[in-house]
Amino acid sequence: MSKVLHPNEKEFLELYQNSDLLFIDFFAGWCGPCKMLAPNIDRLANEHPEVTVIKVDVDQYPQLAAKFHVQSIPSLFVVKKGNITQRQLGFIPYPALEKMLGD
Repeated sequence: MSKVLHPNEKEFLELYQNSDLLFIDFFAGWCGPCKMLAPNIDRLANEHPEVTVIKVDVDQYPQLAAKFHVQSIPSLFVVKKGNITQRQLGFIPYPALEKMLGD
């Protein structure tokens, strides 16, 4: 079972403010690169329990996407103690996802 969370807007804001290490994947169900990335996002959540991994559907929560200035998907963010430390656009391989956590 995947450990990836799919929060609503209120839950998202709580996680954003209260998580030490947060990985956010802004995606859409119709997005090909997002679908290709999904298994790697699941793997990241399963292999790194110290990270809170969440997915936000930009069609369902456009206001959250707007807050993060998401203009293309997938858009990936690493947030440490409320501060964005990494951003990445598009599909990236699993080792690059892991590297985002450490930088």
